[in-house]
Amino acid sequence: MAKRVPVLTASKVKKAFGPVTIVENFSLDVFPGEAIALTGRNGVGKSTILRMLIGATIPDEGTVEFEGIRMSETNPEIRRGVATVIDDLDFFPDLSVVEHLDLLARAHGVPDPDAAVDAVLDEVQLVPQSGQLPGTLSSGQRRRLALATAFVRPRKLLILDEPEQRLDVEGVAWLAARLVAERERGLAIVMASHEPYLVQQVATRTVKLVGPRRPTVDAEPEAEPAEAEVAP
Repeated sequence: MAKRVPVLTASKVKKAFGPVTIVENFSLDVFPGEAIALTGRNGVGKSTILRMLIGATIPDEGTVEFEGIRMSETNPEIRRGVATVIDDLDFFPDLSVVEHLDLLARAHGVPDPDAAVDAVLDEVQLVPQSGQLPGTLSSGQRRRLALATAFVRPRKLLILDEPEQRLDVEGVAWLAARLVAERERGLAIVMASHEPYLVQQVATRTVKLVGPRRPTVDAEPEAEPAEAEVAP
């Protein structure tokens, strides 16, 4: 039997901001067809981990690799394989919704960009808004556009930070079904989420983050280091 090879590997990753260690000794292997959900209260390091996983934040210690290549958000080979929805996207103010997606599809060499864009617009329910500028969309529509930018391009790994933000109940159900389909096609997914339904429907593994380590004061006992609890 062929050995399974991870798409993404994080090994003993650490990140501190000033005296506060946000993430320490974090390791994770993500294989094709897996969906990993990072959960936990605000401030435990979910977004910091995701930003390290895509190379936007450099770890103080440890390594992150995509298909055996040291993670760098400027590496063209990595950019071809990793699609992300992390922060609120800064859309080009003078490009319409359809022009944004068309630009991405063509830049990534999608074989039939017109058909791909049409299909994604229909799926995210933005066909009526396709000629609008992103700044005229509602917050929920902008979230759907952000997700569409990931779905319109080739990808082996999908990294999402609270993708359910600003989606209504119907939107969350659609997103869950879409991510399950992505996973079943063999894509790897890592997402941070506060939405139990999304985690339950999509995740094959859950990593519950406990919290950062803060500096000690005087003679008080040292706080516990940041930890992760992994559930099947």
